[in-house]
Amino acid sequence: MNYSYKTEHAVFEDMKRILKRRGPDQDGIYSDEHVTLVHARLSVVDLAHGLQPMKTVYADKEYCVVYNGELYNTQDVRGRLIAKGHRFEEQSDTEVLLKAYIEWKEKCVDYFNGIFAFAIWDKARQKLFVARDRMGVKPFFYCHRGDIFVFGSEIKALLLHPLVQAAIDVNSIAEIMLVGPGRTPGYGVFKDIKELCPGYCGYFGENGLHTYQYWNVEDRVHSDSFDTTVEKVRYLVTDAIKKQLVSDVPVCTFLSGGVDSSIISALSYQHLKDRGEQLTTFSVDYIDNDKYFKPSKFQPNSDDHYIDCMKNFLGTQHKKIVIGTDELTDALFDAVEARDLPGMADVDSSLLLFCKEVKKHATVALSGECADEIFGGYPWYRDETIRNIDGFPWAQSTAYRMGFLKDEFANGIDAQGYVYSRYQDTVAEAPKLGGISPLESRMKEMTYLNLRWFMQTLLDRKDRMSMYNGLEVRVPFCDHRIVEYLYSVPWEMKNYQDREKGILRLAMDGYLPDEVLWRKKSPYPKTHNPAYLSRISSILREIINDPASPLLRIVKKTELEALLNADRAVPWYGQLMTTPQTIAYFIQVNHWLKLYHIRIV
Repeated sequence: MNYSYKTEHAVFEDMKRILKRRGPDQDGIYSDEHVTLVHARLSVVDLAHGLQPMKTVYADKEYCVVYNGELYNTQDVRGRLIAKGHRFEEQSDTEVLLKAYIEWKEKCVDYFNGIFAFAIWDKARQKLFVARDRMGVKPFFYCHRGDIFVFGSEIKALLLHPLVQAAIDVNSIAEIMLVGPGRTPGYGVFKDIKELCPGYCGYFGENGLHTYQYWNVEDRVHSDSFDTTVEKVRYLVTDAIKKQLVSDVPVCTFLSGGVDSSIISALSYQHLKDRGEQLTTFSVDYIDNDKYFKPSKFQPNSDDHYIDCMKNFLGTQHKKIVIGTDELTDALFDAVEARDLPGMADVDSSLLLFCKEVKKHATVALSGECADEIFGGYPWYRDETIRNIDGFPWAQSTAYRMGFLKDEFANGIDAQGYVYSRYQDTVAEAPKLGGISPLESRMKEMTYLNLRWFMQTLLDRKDRMSMYNGLEVRVPFCDHRIVEYLYSVPWEMKNYQDREKGILRLAMDGYLPDEVLWRKKSPYPKTHNPAYLSRISSILREIINDPASPLLRIVKKTELEALLNADRAVPWYGQLMTTPQTIAYFIQVNHWLKLYHIRIV
């Protein structure tokens, strides 16, 4: 590198500082001849210890770790290590993770149940070991060029390093315009930025970077009876929730009134009650939503009644966060800064504002994401027409999206090929036993598509919007034991009584009031206030009318005007992103290009 140590050190200080929203409680820098590790910590367990970067010497060999996440089986792994002669000075999971690597090297990840992204400098071997959790709950972005490897929890940290440029190319534009807010697995959208895929680990050293997949779902013969399957689902779900309540700081749950968050809240309430603690639950709503809500196929009724039902049933301390139209709109810009990319528009910004309020009361929250992917709750699992479409079921608008692109970029992209090849590659990778029925084969493909794509978008959203506020959100349904088991459960069992997540509902019978347990699935709540559409339309008009707007470098002005003036109710991304969110998405793209001073190369 052609800059001095002083300048280099200043870069690392800047990288540490920019991640302080993720880790406001403690920070540090470790430097050795060939490596610098930077960390900003959110303290959750063993608050006085677990300081990072954490260095230790074992058998005269030095190791140092930086780690974001939580191990839910810390005590089990610690016990195994004590049996092998290791001693522990504190109660933090960071020390357990580091000594697990010392004992088992790259095999350590096989012993972990948790959410994590970490790097360990193995000084004796002059290698950096890197790993990411099986489901991709915690992020790990990197840039590798020559003998330099820069990595971080968020893209914004990488962009502070002189090696990494805020540049995009035609493939980046294809990602933003054709699959966004989703992302091709492993792709960071910015040129030369990649992401360590879920379930991957590897080493960086003098021989370069070598990563490999240490975990994936497998399709196995399911020999359990239906009753046994229900019992195992009940055990796995209850055990995952119990494990994820471990914390030395206040824990709460998100309660939307849907079956997933209600299950988590009910079981959390009971576990905390047994410990002599009171559960606080949180829900989100929007000003005047009661006035403007209109039932639809995807959202037949409002959540308020079911939230009231659950809070009365459990007797929790419940707090309802009501978001105003102006703050929801303004937060579209903060949401881009949090995600470092255009996202799910107000679906992101509302969560960001929600987490900001929750953080005033708790540091850890449990949320119901990923149950729909695993148990088959989405409409595209259940609607035979959508299910059999040859392509991503949540993104059937490639031609519509492509129509927005300026010719100079559109001519360089095979739009249908770009999207379809990614779909085909994922379907081809879906683990399937031979001899299964066409329906069972398709359901395996659908589950795998959702695990690799749609779920990752939601996990991106959850991590970035929550950690932007220094709030750790845990997702019990992402416990890899649940995913491993349910992947091989036949669709006929999952689809008990032809209901969304039927087997999960049956397994949780008795834990919730029946009207909540068996209510029709309802998506994440959105604002229905026409003032929101009016405000974002006004913002997009300002962008269109400003010749200097970076959005106009890649998008046709005429198509943006048509979006504002014509009633074309084409979903941009699943049922959560219709016309208002499409307008807001373009506002986010413009802000992203401007915020990061992005060059097109």
